[in-house]
Amino acid sequence: MKLASAIDEFLLYMGSVKGLSENTVIGYKNDYILLLELLGHDRELDDIVREDLNVCIGELSKLKRKSTSINRFISSMRTLFSYCHKFGYIKTNPALSLKTVKISKLMPRFMTESEVETLCAMPEKNELLWESRDKALFEMLFSSGCRVSELAGLKISDFNGGIDRAIVRGKGNKDRVVYFGEAAQKAFLEYLKDRKKLIIEKGLDPKNIQNVFVNQNGTALTTGGIRFILSRYTGVEGTKHHINPHAFRHTFATQLLSNGCDVRVVQELLGHSSISTTQRYTHVTTEKLIETYRNAFPHSK
Repeated sequence: MKLASAIDEFLLYMGSVKGLSENTVIGYKNDYILLLELLGHDRELDDIVREDLNVCIGELSKLKRKSTSINRFISSMRTLFSYCHKFGYIKTNPALSLKTVKISKLMPRFMTESEVETLCAMPEKNELLWESRDKALFEMLFSSGCRVSELAGLKISDFNGGIDRAIVRGKGNKDRVVYFGEAAQKAFLEYLKDRKKLIIEKGLDPKNIQNVFVNQNGTALTTGGIRFILSRYTGVEGTKHHINPHAFRHTFATQLLSNGCDVRVVQELLGHSSISTTQRYTHVTTEKLIETYRNAFPHSK
């Protein structure tokens, strides 16, 4: 079997049988496009050995790819060749003993309370796109700690018994409940009024529009669309301080831990499968505490 054919089969398997999200499958696909470019589209699976894969990793280093990108590429190769070995397409797995590269630990980027307030006020202040929708987006991202993909996929039916909470589907197709504070609820209600007006004006059937957040054509807002909206409000027309949607999630976690919330509760709210992922934020709060101490107490310097 040729490498290209094995990749096509594997991607179909991951999307249909394993039920991975579209974004995850696209991530795998991008890594395999690069693999095919480096090894050749006509390469036979049986001809690939560990040295070939090490050459690919070396090429990524020459291209100055980030360590996280290289490790994701290695993980993608491991998964692909493990699949091929499991189903008997290859006798030995050339990716089995590949080693990942060392990653320097970076603290998650989070916003201060004043930065969050400034950003959430931007839609009303600047009127760049769709005021009520954009304010609701920012408030709900911050209040819930949702991933941007989770908020993009939020449906009207996911709100059961009120607007203060909703069920979202996270990584691994795991459902969890997220909560929205008063500011987020207020912004959400204002947006729903405008959303209804738009649907009527466009002559659309509300039953066919299940996604909560839509664009100005009445179709579902994508994760890319949300990133674009945020880039407008944090660009030269707005705060002039670019951030990505994940900064809301980092800020949500950091504030909870700074205010004494148990790390296990934060883990549940964020939908982390491993407590070690959540514990990154405890380091952030510790660093923040030390910085505050040094700034406030002269003799600490």
